[in-house]
Amino acid sequence: MRRTRLVPAAAGLLLCLATAGIAAAQELPRVRLVATGGTISNREGGRLTADDLVGLVPDVRRFARPESEQFSNTSSSELTLKQWLTLSRRLNELFSTDRALAGIVVTSGTDTLEELAYFLHLTVRDARPVVVVGSMRNPSTVGYEGAANLLEAFRVAASPGARGQGVLVVLNDEINSAREVTKTDALRLQTFQSRTTGMLGVVDSDRVVFYRSVVKRHTAASEFDVSKIAELPRVDVLLVYQDAPGDLIKAAVDLGARGLVVAAAGAGATSGTQAEGLSYAAGKGVTVVVTTRTGSGRVSGARRFGAAFVGGEDLAPIKARILLMLALATTKDPAEIQRMFLEY
Repeated sequence: MRRTRLVPAAAGLLLCLATAGIAAAQELPRVRLVATGGTISNREGGRLTADDLVGLVPDVRRFARPESEQFSNTSSSELTLKQWLTLSRRLNELFSTDRALAGIVVTSGTDTLEELAYFLHLTVRDARPVVVVGSMRNPSTVGYEGAANLLEAFRVAASPGARGQGVLVVLNDEINSAREVTKTDALRLQTFQSRTTGMLGVVDSDRVVFYRSVVKRHTAASEFDVSKIAELPRVDVLLVYQDAPGDLIKAAVDLGARGLVVAAAGAGATSGTQAEGLSYAAGKGVTVVVTTRTGSGRVSGARRFGAAFVGGEDLAPIKARILLMLALATTKDPAEIQRMFLEY
């Protein structure tokens, strides 16, 4: 049997190619997955771990050097506000102690994904991207899209174009801002949309493409420091509907709500005896933010109720609640809170 021997030149070429391959892999951006659970990990017979999720997408190593850690493994609706604070502190810690880290991917259940993403958008104080991702189908379902969404989230987190864009939500090939995105359908894959403002960009096979930037304050420019917040104050959301009673508003105040968000009809209308309830709330020093239940459009300050009330601008009621909780953790001044709603 004849043996083939490599001449020194060929051996040297192979060594150079191998060394170049190792160097190229080391130059890929490092991206850390922080898993919290959700449908994306909810496999029949046991939830997938953070390591399991990374294992679903071997192609990720073409774009980034993945790392992983498990924060929690539950549905998004079971996460508490204390866990939100802990998660935000952890992401801030990762960025502050690891300057070479390119970005972070956070998995979440889709039911309250937009809320968690917006909270991180206001409290992770670094320009590097945080990408929140999930899936509508679980790993035991035919057509599970979680692996594809994860790959795209890693690609966005590794993309230089994502820097400075705040917290991003990536599903179904689309990139949306945490501030503007909302879940619009209970079941369809294309559920996450930014409606009137539109998506920020797309994740295509050849590259990550951004079409616009986020102009409101967020992340690195945020004034909200979770290291100084031990607990978020209670803020309740109340819906306006025909002939609605004001006693529900009074009950929320009497049970300890420090802030209220009203999902008003149109640009600020209430119904029934709700105006009496809101006056009661204002008299007790409770901050009231007025938003719209319509799904889009602005509610300006003092449009309906007077200077003691805060206009929620174009924030959805559930996101206005998040901003109001953070605002009340730092001030009770309605004018200061109105400034925050204008800037964020």
